[in-house]
Amino acid sequence: MIDIQKIRGDFPILSRTVNGKQLVYFDNAATSQKPRQVIDSLVDFYSNHNANIHRGVHTLSQEATDLFENARKKVQLHFNAEKSHEIIFTSGTTHSINLVASGFSAFLKKGDEIIVSALEHHSNIVPWQMLCERTGAVLRVIPMTLDGELRMDVFKELLSSKTKIVFVNHVSNALGTINPIEEIIKLSHEAGAAVLIDGAQATPHIKPDLQALDCDFYTCSAHKLCGPTGVGMLYGKEAWLQKLPPYQGGGEMISEVTFEKTSYADLPHKFEAGTPNIADGIAFGVALDYLNSIGFENIAAYENELLAYATEKLMAIDGLIIYGPKTKKAPVISFNIEGIHPYDIGVILDKLGIAVRTGHHCAQPIMDFFKIPGTVRSSFAFYNTKEEINIFVTALQKAKTMLS
Repeated sequence: MIDIQKIRGDFPILSRTVNGKQLVYFDNAATSQKPRQVIDSLVDFYSNHNANIHRGVHTLSQEATDLFENARKKVQLHFNAEKSHEIIFTSGTTHSINLVASGFSAFLKKGDEIIVSALEHHSNIVPWQMLCERTGAVLRVIPMTLDGELRMDVFKELLSSKTKIVFVNHVSNALGTINPIEEIIKLSHEAGAAVLIDGAQATPHIKPDLQALDCDFYTCSAHKLCGPTGVGMLYGKEAWLQKLPPYQGGGEMISEVTFEKTSYADLPHKFEAGTPNIADGIAFGVALDYLNSIGFENIAAYENELLAYATEKLMAIDGLIIYGPKTKKAPVISFNIEGIHPYDIGVILDKLGIAVRTGHHCAQPIMDFFKIPGTVRSSFAFYNTKEEINIFVTALQKAKTMLS
């Protein structure tokens, strides 16, 4: 069971007001709020341990190195990767995807095919389009249904011996759809294709077991997991990471440099050029500790309760349309009210102290599919409450009256 008041006390920002109203933060799919434990870890690093890592014999450097590598171990254990060097620290999911897409330039030729889903964030579309432009590979798309789910029958038809990599999100950021990634991974491997899973929206709610999933790559961003911005992780199977060429050149990622030739460092340093985001990497580990202290089963049960409650309340509003699946979804509700632009709703809600996201959510193909300019997206976290949902619904009814 979740002690909601104790948890809310861990998040300083939840006590502030916005436009004279108590903040109601329902934009968790964009970024989560940070508990005091994470904030304190950043202050502690810069106050007591600040030094560059991996390259110093002095005490501060050794302390910082131990803290940073311990954070990598925490990420490995959390996601059940087989080896800690299969965890690459990046600046976030977008960086991770670009790293893999860039590396696949070495493996693709004209006429090869790669597969994406219609439910993707732009960061899991654009890097692959750029890859196709460089290599002559062809991008295939798994279509979606009006219920916001993938057409798995079409996916099976798209797979062939030409397919080299399949990349889909675990959870749709725009609709909350939980994709059948276990089946996608299995079918892709049977066709001889590698698989990358974008876990940015899944990992705040689900604790994936990477060895059980058997995907080749998995990515996420710390800032959606109650951690800081500017850091994330790329998991890659050791065999794939050994094959991929380095993404960036510089210090740390080298073994030996001469003007004639450079040899690269072992994993994970091969992909971590330059001074890493040390403090935020350490805080990423602290954020995982915090979430695990609550328990992901407890988080999922409580968030599902919030989702069901909010869905019932919102469906009672005349003219409100919810987009996406009715079941098997993360705690995200993407909706419009007939005749009202989502941006206008968002502005009024902000005046009433309520933070939601409006627009296409970096998933413009989804909005084009539904023939809408965007949606209002309310996304919940384990520190939200039913009382906040009541405030939200009342404010939404007021916005509707004002804008109708």
